[in-house]
Amino acid sequence: MRIRLAILFLALTALPARTEEAREFTLSAPPEIVASGLLDYILPRFALKTGRRARLVEGAADARLGPAGPGAAPVMARGQALYALDLAGDNDAAHRFADWLGSEVGRNTLASFAPTDGSPFSAPPEVVQEAPAPVEGDAALGREVAHEHCARCHRVAPGLTAMTLGSTPSFAALKTLSDWADRFAAFYALNPHPAFLRVEGISPPFDPARPPPIVPVEITAAEAAALRAYVAGIPAADLGADIQSR
Repeated sequence: MRIRLAILFLALTALPARTEEAREFTLSAPPEIVASGLLDYILPRFALKTGRRARLVEGAADARLGPAGPGAAPVMARGQALYALDLAGDNDAAHRFADWLGSEVGRNTLASFAPTDGSPFSAPPEVVQEAPAPVEGDAALGREVAHEHCARCHRVAPGLTAMTLGSTPSFAALKTLSDWADRFAAFYALNPHPAFLRVEGISPPFDPARPPPIVPVEITAAEAAALRAYVAGIPAADLGADIQSR
C-alpha cells in the first residue's frame, strides 16, 4: 500500500504545473496622457470589469500607449492627436485591455472622462472607405465582345454551359482577384493573348515568323474598354477560399 501511495505521489509531482492566466500587465504611456488623469479614470474601471490590473512603468512594457504612427490602428483620439496601443508578447491581461478599449464599454468610458485641462478623449474616428471609381465603357457592347471572342476559352457569364478550355478561369473566378480591373484593362498584353489578339491602334502587328496559332482576333480600344465594363457587373465567384494568384 505504501509503495502504491509513493508511486502516486511521484506521478502527481511530476505533472507540469498549470500555467496561470496573467492578471496583471505593465503599461507605459506618454507624459501628456499620464498627466491628463485619463489612466487614473479608466484603469480602475477596466479592473472592475475584467479583474485584470495595469501597472504603469517607464520604458519596455507589455503594452505601450503612444502616438499612432503610419499604418498603426489608433485606439483613442484627443483632438487631432491619435494614439495606438502596441502589445509586446502574449500577456493575456494586456490583450484583454486592448480588446476592452475597442469595445463599446471602453469607448463609452473614454468619452465619459472629463479632463480638467485640454481636449476630451474619444474613440478614434472611423475610417471611411472610398468607393471604387466607376468603370467606364459600354457594358452591353462588352457582353457581345465576350460572347463572340472570349467564350471560346473562358466561361464569360455565370451559369454558361458552353464548351471552354478547362485550364482557363471563368470571368467570375477572375473577379475574385484583387487586381481583376487591372488585368482586364490590359488583358490584350498578357499571355497568351498577344499571340492571337490585337487591339486596333494599340497592339503591335503579328510577327510574320510566328503567325497566330488560331484564327486571329482584332478589336477596337472601345471594345476592350467595354469588355472591362461588362466584367465589372459580373458577381465574383464563391470559391470557398481566397484564390491564389501565381
